[in-house]
Amino acid sequence: MNVFSLRSEELKDFFIKNNEKGYRAEQLFSWIYQKKVISFSEMSNFSLSFREFLESKLDILTIKLVKKQISKDEETVKFLFSLSDGQYIESVLIKSKNRNTVCVSTQVGCKMFCSFCASGKRGFFRDLHADEIVQQVYFINMVLSEVDERVSNVVFMGMGEPLANYSNVTQSIKILNDPLTLNISQRKISISTVGITDKIYQLIKDDVKVNLVFSLHASNQTLREKIIPAAKKYHMNDILKALDEYFFRTKREVTFEYILIEGLNDTNKCLEELVNLLDKGYYKLNLIPYNPVEGFYFRKPKSIVIEKFMKKLTDRNIKVTRRYAKGNDIDAACGQLALKEVIN
Repeated sequence: MNVFSLRSEELKDFFIKNNEKGYRAEQLFSWIYQKKVISFSEMSNFSLSFREFLESKLDILTIKLVKKQISKDEETVKFLFSLSDGQYIESVLIKSKNRNTVCVSTQVGCKMFCSFCASGKRGFFRDLHADEIVQQVYFINMVLSEVDERVSNVVFMGMGEPLANYSNVTQSIKILNDPLTLNISQRKISISTVGITDKIYQLIKDDVKVNLVFSLHASNQTLREKIIPAAKKYHMNDILKALDEYFFRTKREVTFEYILIEGLNDTNKCLEELVNLLDKGYYKLNLIPYNPVEGFYFRKPKSIVIEKFMKKLTDRNIKVTRRYAKGNDIDAACGQLALKEVIN
């Protein structure tokens, strides 16, 4: 068992079931999360017998840093990690004035195979365990602690479809949210999804109150099926109903992401259809000019087209923001995570 797979109450129960004192859970988490000590042998207030018990029952940090790349503007850092079974994942730290956001992966590869995204290029290998997700945040938090900073926000937008790995993702959220771990509010956690309808309803049932980000990328069902193969299984109308329900039940923000691709979804027809989809007043649109991916034929629209598209949306009272790419030079922008270093 990995200590990063457990909430504090679960670790306490584990200790009690093994005839150890429950309060040891708080002590252990203090060493790991506050003092950032990841070796049982260095936990000096534990007896030798208890440290031996920990060594025999629990793993700590099992992911290993293979490579770190820093963008030219020094605001984006990409981490390549190896896992215990020899697989690899990537995570991204996005630094801004008021926050440090970690973009985590939830799967090795991806089975959604979106036509613009590099993450599914090598195929799908497996889900990440909850501890492997938490460890990405923990490791990057350790890096930030060296300059007296910490992780403030977490976005499940890296490799993989988060809701296709539902149990591990929701467990990792509970761990990250635990006051004795990283204590990250669910208001500062976002899940990006292509729209697995039943799992959106499951989030409501399980009282998970994060921000949802819906990867829309098309203005109608037919076009969406061409861009996102999974759309054939999850119809846009059903997804929109689920998102409505999520918003009204949780009062959490729902954002629609729309990657703008030249000649595909940047037409006036697409614009009109998009306005009709988003005219409810309680959603916002995140407009993302396409980030180039090696081997893919899509192109980013010209700047004037992007500006006109955005202005027309604004003029129609659609709440829209444009995402400016960060980390393009290190293949860390939206849709670019593909383990290029490993492939090469």
